[in-house]
Amino acid sequence: MAKKKLNLDWNKNEDFMKLKLSEVNRKKDKISLGGGQKRIDKEHAKGKMTARERVSALIDKGSAFYELGAFAGYEMHQEYGGCPAAGVVVGIGRVSKRMCMIVANDATVKAGAWFPITGKKNLRAQEIAMENRLPIIYLVDSAGVFLPLQDEIFPDKEHFGRIFRNNAQMSSMGIPQIAAIMGSCVAGGAYLPIMSDEALIVDGTGSIFLAGPYLVKAAIGEDVDKETLGGATTQCEISGVTDYKMPDDETCLKTIRNLVDKFGAFDKAGFDRVEAVEPKFPLEDVYGIYPENGAKPYDTVELLKRIVDDSKIEQYKATYGKTIVCAYARIDGWSVGIVANQRKIVKNKKGEMQVGGVIYSDSADKAARFIMNCNQKKIPLVFLHDVTGFMVGSRSEHGGIIKDGAKMVNAVSNSVVPKISVVMGNSYGAGNYAMCGKAYDPRFIFAWPTAKIAVMGGSQAAKTLLQIKVSALKKKGETIDEEKKQAMLDEITEKYASQTTPYYAASRLWVDEIIDPKKTREYISMCIEVANHSPIQKKFNPGVLQT
Repeated sequence: MAKKKLNLDWNKNEDFMKLKLSEVNRKKDKISLGGGQKRIDKEHAKGKMTARERVSALIDKGSAFYELGAFAGYEMHQEYGGCPAAGVVVGIGRVSKRMCMIVANDATVKAGAWFPITGKKNLRAQEIAMENRLPIIYLVDSAGVFLPLQDEIFPDKEHFGRIFRNNAQMSSMGIPQIAAIMGSCVAGGAYLPIMSDEALIVDGTGSIFLAGPYLVKAAIGEDVDKETLGGATTQCEISGVTDYKMPDDETCLKTIRNLVDKFGAFDKAGFDRVEAVEPKFPLEDVYGIYPENGAKPYDTVELLKRIVDDSKIEQYKATYGKTIVCAYARIDGWSVGIVANQRKIVKNKKGEMQVGGVIYSDSADKAARFIMNCNQKKIPLVFLHDVTGFMVGSRSEHGGIIKDGAKMVNAVSNSVVPKISVVMGNSYGAGNYAMCGKAYDPRFIFAWPTAKIAVMGGSQAAKTLLQIKVSALKKKGETIDEEKKQAMLDEITEKYASQTTPYYAASRLWVDEIIDPKKTREYISMCIEVANHSPIQKKFNPGVLQT
């Protein structure tokens, strides 16, 4: 189909998306420097690789590393100098041809100390490993908890201690864990590598102990140096705490590869895959199809044709509930069920016009039934968000929008097949929930540079907040003229807009990563391959709302 027929603003859209993507890449490049070049040089002077260099040396040569949480901690804790990537590099890569979760502390960021967001990111890595039965490799180089924020990282359920609980849980699940002590490993953090199946330690740079020399001196008055207390010789030859003594980082990483190479095979989930067929249209076309103004309509089906194999989709109930597209397709050979918000204006069965990106009763009903079908057939689900929420108003309420919306949310909640979410544009309010937002346990959730996640659209939210603020000031007897109202509205709008960006979401791990739209197909394929490592244990029970 000719570009002009699809969208008259193709070039404008394409330029806008490329600018957005350039901004993402520019920020990522800065984040990848961690604590900065001076800190990197200091690590090299000690004979150590940086976290990212270690990951690159660990994974199979020429293979991809799918980093997750690169924007975790973005613009957070600036009063302490920030914590780029939350001070830990996390992602999925192939090690000796096996997909593994890799967690590498970045010692250039506050000596690898754990900020609250660092703990959250580590827990997310473990969650992914547990859900998908992925072997996990820890490259440890950390000074432990960041003490100024210890109350936000130490005592609660989803804090530091949960890491070791997960170590034990993964061990009981038979998920292989390998830890390499490649720098400091102090206090409570010392439990992580030793609760793993096997632990390596690098001579001269690696050390592990419950209390360092200064604390030992303060606590019991003993004078002892770092190496004697917990260096490689001590822990490999005297205590037997660690299993392999390594001369340097490079040898350590090669040894890990050798260990992973000896793993036996594990059961698979059995998701269907055939030989992949490239889409008939260029992947880059998504740049031109997706509008630079998120409020503009576009044909979601045309966008899907740039993602799925041979550009073929089999639409379920194509003429019913048209503001949601439900379709069977293949992505890189994998069988998938797609639930995507249709953004063009459509007519319903009564000939009435329906706004694109809004979930109506018929759309919710269709999606709920489709999700049940995919569960019955063991087909992974892919959710593509561009939703402003459920339809409101008396007609919708009288038609039972809450009941139908609850059906869809129920089906998403109880789904047992892997769910992968991609937030392309808007993801507002209950629409975020129905389309499998973070609260609904997607195996993975990604965002395009154009993503916006919020309880409602910026314009509506700002006006609502302004009304509340003006009302409160009036109760105090203050007079508000139009100029002041506008200034207040501008301030509220700016603040609200900053909280709906993909960076804001990614910094708090509401999404796993901000991705290039043309790589959507690649990421979905990777996610299903990872999910295929974990056989489905539960039986789908749709609940009473689906009867």
